[in-house]
Amino acid sequence: MSDTDTTNTDAPKSEPQKSEPGRARALLSTADMKLLRRALESHARTTEDREELAKINALHHRLGTYVPSTE
Repeated sequence: MSDTDTTNTDAPKSEPQKSEPGRARALLSTADMKLLRRALESHARTTEDREELAKINALHHRLGTYVPSTE
């Protein structure tokens, strides 16, 4: 081996990179989700636009179980 060779065969090999991302953290708390759902419910009661109401219902459903009242 020459003096300029910097290869160290005794050094521990580095670990391979993990292919999976770290654990995801919640962006919104449970209280935030409940507040958003209540706000959507309130807005749904006041809107008369059927297309917007359908979008509100879909979003409400994605945020959690939504059972529209049958008033």
